[in-house]
Amino acid sequence: MRAVGAAEVAPATYAWEIQAQGLRVRVGRRTMAVDGLDLSLGKGVHGLLGPNGAGKTTLIRALATVLRPASGSLSLLGTPAGGNSGQRELRRRIGYLPQNFGYYKRFTVREFVEYLAWLKEMSKEDIPGAVQRAVERVGLADRADDRMKTLSGGMVRRVGIAQAIVNDPEILLLDEPTAGLDPAQRVRFRELVQELGRDSCVLISTHLVEDVATACTDVVLFAAGKLVFQGTPDGLAAAGTLEHVGDSPIERGYSALLNHEPGREAW
Repeated sequence: MRAVGAAEVAPATYAWEIQAQGLRVRVGRRTMAVDGLDLSLGKGVHGLLGPNGAGKTTLIRALATVLRPASGSLSLLGTPAGGNSGQRELRRRIGYLPQNFGYYKRFTVREFVEYLAWLKEMSKEDIPGAVQRAVERVGLADRADDRMKTLSGGMVRRVGIAQAIVNDPEILLLDEPTAGLDPAQRVRFRELVQELGRDSCVLISTHLVEDVATACTDVVLFAAGKLVFQGTPDGLAAAGTLEHVGDSPIERGYSALLNHEPGREAW
């Protein structure tokens, strides 16, 4: 097995960690869930917002190399994604938490994160220390030897975050990572992703606008498979007025850009 470490990665020569041009991704044979997307993301924490059915999960799965583009171009860490060449190496450098992920209930927390580290082809020598660090970072060091089936839903989600960061990924893709976390855990999560975003490109898909406002330096608003807005949380907030739906400026900006009618509740 090859270790995943900064010493083994050639110096970056790419301008963006993620770059899509005219990207189209299908779900099934007909539905174009991502439709002509142009998007460039570098290091930092980026929030991916949008209504249900906007195509956020499909986009995350394409960036994780789970789905292949139907057309257009997608480059990850300077490597074209979507073909067979270079995909294995890319997956060693990406961390991915799906919206719903499976796990072996009889595995302990440590065993599960070790297994995912092995699948990412980390070296046998590096795995124990990397697993311990990942488990500690999500606050589960005291539950590391407990079986997965004994954990609460929020704890399982934290294990999912641990497996996503165990290889110190250069691109970290998190789909609804705070689902099931209590308020204190969400605060710690925001601190963690801000720390990770100093050296990595972190993309968080979420429905929780307050997480984006607090943790993210950049917001990507997605609707009907298309990019509606990309900019700072302050820029998104500035798009709304007091007449738009929402309890905060950023929620009102979200509503304004999605063309929700002023004064009406959006479902």
